[in-house]
Amino acid sequence: MDIQDSPLKFIKRNLNPKRFPNLAKRGFNSIKNEGFESTAKKIEFRVNLMLKKDTWQIRSDIPLKKELKAQKATTFAYMPKISIVVPLYNTPKKFLMQMVESVEKQSYQNWQLVLVNASGNYPEIEKKAKKDSRFTYVIMEKNLGIAENTNFGFSHCTGDYIALLDHDDVILPNALFENVKAINEHGADVLYSDEIVLDGDLKQPIQFHFKGDYAPDYLRGVNYITHFLVFSRELFEKVGPYEDKQYDGAQDFDLTLRLTEQAKCVYHIKKVLYYWRGHAGSTANDMSTKMYAFESGRKAISDHLSRIGLKGEVSIQKWAGSYRVKYDIIGNPLISIIIPNKDNIEDLSRCLESIKEKGGWKNYEIIVVENNSEKPQTFDFYKQAENLYPQLKVVYYKGGFNFSAICNFGAQYATGEHILLLNNDVEFISDDFLVEMLMFSQRSDVGAVGAKLYYPDGTLQHAGVIIGINGSAGHSHKGLIDAKNNGGHMSRLVTAQNYMAVTGACLMVKTNLYKENPLDAENFAVAYNDIDFCLKLFEKGLVNVYTPYAEGIHYESKSRGSDTDKPNPRYEGEKSRFATKWQKYFNYGDIYYNPHFTLLYENYGYK
Repeated sequence: MDIQDSPLKFIKRNLNPKRFPNLAKRGFNSIKNEGFESTAKKIEFRVNLMLKKDTWQIRSDIPLKKELKAQKATTFAYMPKISIVVPLYNTPKKFLMQMVESVEKQSYQNWQLVLVNASGNYPEIEKKAKKDSRFTYVIMEKNLGIAENTNFGFSHCTGDYIALLDHDDVILPNALFENVKAINEHGADVLYSDEIVLDGDLKQPIQFHFKGDYAPDYLRGVNYITHFLVFSRELFEKVGPYEDKQYDGAQDFDLTLRLTEQAKCVYHIKKVLYYWRGHAGSTANDMSTKMYAFESGRKAISDHLSRIGLKGEVSIQKWAGSYRVKYDIIGNPLISIIIPNKDNIEDLSRCLESIKEKGGWKNYEIIVVENNSEKPQTFDFYKQAENLYPQLKVVYYKGGFNFSAICNFGAQYATGEHILLLNNDVEFISDDFLVEMLMFSQRSDVGAVGAKLYYPDGTLQHAGVIIGINGSAGHSHKGLIDAKNNGGHMSRLVTAQNYMAVTGACLMVKTNLYKENPLDAENFAVAYNDIDFCLKLFEKGLVNVYTPYAEGIHYESKSRGSDTDKPNPRYEGEKSRFATKWQKYFNYGDIYYNPHFTLLYENYGYK
């Protein structure tokens, strides 16, 4: 592709004509909802992104020569030796030498490269080992499998930290420096970084793996950490020290789970330090080449749950390398469902029916908080609903519309162990909806739990909240077309995720947590109250969870209109107060959002 092409020429040659109808529909919807100017900016952004495809190196964090020179001259308070373990097996000589050279070019020089050869003859490596004492070259009598071969390498490590590197991949010249810098600044005992999957020649990008910080629920859904994994010898000896051959194919995943379970500090270096080669036969290029690895991964997660005291069933999902954990429900807790309502009995009726048909949990109560309805038929419906749903009661909030105050008022009547805040215009569409949210809410480490919500046309409305988008907050992958059949960035749409916040349109939380931290009715009457609530829980050390397996349709604010109707001084005031209160999480302060992504849109587009 010639990057000097005009945008029009590029689009004509590179876009599949079959996509035109969907693109046109998306464009018209954007113009309708956001205006022509905003839509034009989005189109310009996406075209510029595609035109920059061949200049991906600008996003790979390669340091300048003068920076590498400065790094070589740097003396840290702690200068640990890092032992890099690389099992070799029928490694193409070209790939092997590229990997070795990437280690030799490191700006941080206190390393050991442990090469474990279980096949072939590599005289080039033997020569290097004789000349440079940092090379440890060991030959195995026979191939014992990836886990045992790696263990043989571990036994020859002399470093304070250990790193895992695949035999056909490469690391950037600042990889070890950045890790040692993070070790000194944060005391990290487990570290990982961002990575790019390239073609066999290391020239063209296939995927960008821009990650978030440590997220335990995400890790149980997919091994998003992968490369470049670095960990302290002290921690390694505590949890092993070995890789278990029963997890061959997912042996590194099992080790990652064991390390993170007991780590004092798991640190994410927000830079690309690793190039993962996606050549033919590589797992990076075609996950089907190692189908057995998925079963090993499933077993690794199941055993991980047992070690940390969580009971649940792990299953392999249709998205390659992804898993679902269904946690056992402890006891028979009562769920108090709080639904604010003003008129609009059509939405409320549909919402109530979906709770009955799709909730999958019998022990619940429904508290409808009536606020300023004007239609007589609304009150007639309440009487019918109380007869139709024995668990339902209507309570009356007499003040003006203040969503936070209304929910807080309803919570006074809640007798359950868990509260579900639910908009009257949400309809459950997946089975066992309440069970799916409850299994996370019951965990002692969890604060708020959010669901996967769609607009009526099937595009995505909510899959977790990102702080800092457009100067406030935005919904992950919002507006994505055909969201049911799209895994999102690194499977984030189809695996349970940790986010700093989730939407209050459908939010479950333990009742004691809610009553200790009610919605802020004074500062956030309508907007940002849910995000403010979640951030308060986050700062208590709790994790907030989005689950893709509780799916609903959100008809969004039909009763009272869109919150962003202009002019809207009340909304602008709440947005300003939110930005002031939580400014520290803006400009890439959201720990689950990578700084390689734009803050302009919610589509995980690159900067």
